[in-house]
Amino acid sequence: MCLNIFLDKIVFGKITIIFDKNIEMLKKLLSYIFPIHLHKTESIISKTIEVTLYNGKLVLDSKNTNYSYGSLQRVLRFGLKQIGFEQIKKMQNILILGVAGGSVIKTLVDEIEYKGKIKGVEIDKNIIEIANTYFSLDKIPNLEIIITDARQFVKTKTEKYDLIIIDVFQDKEMPAFLFNKEFTDNVISLLNYNGIILFNTMKTNKKEAERNDKYKLNYSQKNFDILAYSDLENYNEILIVKQKS
Repeated sequence: MCLNIFLDKIVFGKITIIFDKNIEMLKKLLSYIFPIHLHKTESIISKTIEVTLYNGKLVLDSKNTNYSYGSLQRVLRFGLKQIGFEQIKKMQNILILGVAGGSVIKTLVDEIEYKGKIKGVEIDKNIIEIANTYFSLDKIPNLEIIITDARQFVKTKTEKYDLIIIDVFQDKEMPAFLFNKEFTDNVISLLNYNGIILFNTMKTNKKEAERNDKYKLNYSQKNFDILAYSDLENYNEILIVKQKS
């Protein structure tokens, strides 16, 4: 009798697994017709955070913009491509200010096959919990996540990096400190010789365009060149800062 019960449980377990797989497949197919909302929560920092299955892929959105794995991933991938995937593969240490769901980390690890150290700084612990649950960020062996304010991090740390990626947003807003000279100088102080800064910004109006132009002047008195790539995904402007050779 006990053996029969045991066998019944195994068969029922297999049926459950098959059923679950069929449900997941159905969700994936339906996501090409309309978005499938999987998880939604509130955050003090990021306001609304939502995980959605869209066109067969998981994406992470805030209330008004994509945070990871959608248009944002395409923008940052474009920036990395301008630097050069092969050059990035040779780097030893990368710092990411603003992790969110970690899509740029997945590009580095999965597509570029980067094996060096990655340190991610994110102020919103709720979003990291979601990233771990839905995008397996905590399974990446060469990644260290630190929950803290990016402004404080660059002010107090001394470790040097070959590439610093700045991608700090609160919903669709960019904190003003990102464009201050003090923050810029602190970021520069963390660069190795010949290090590179990749800064993802958003320009939706004349005021934000003027803000970006003013920011670029932070490097005019320094030994750096700055390249700007505008109108990416309509509103993004990628800034790549390199030391002059």
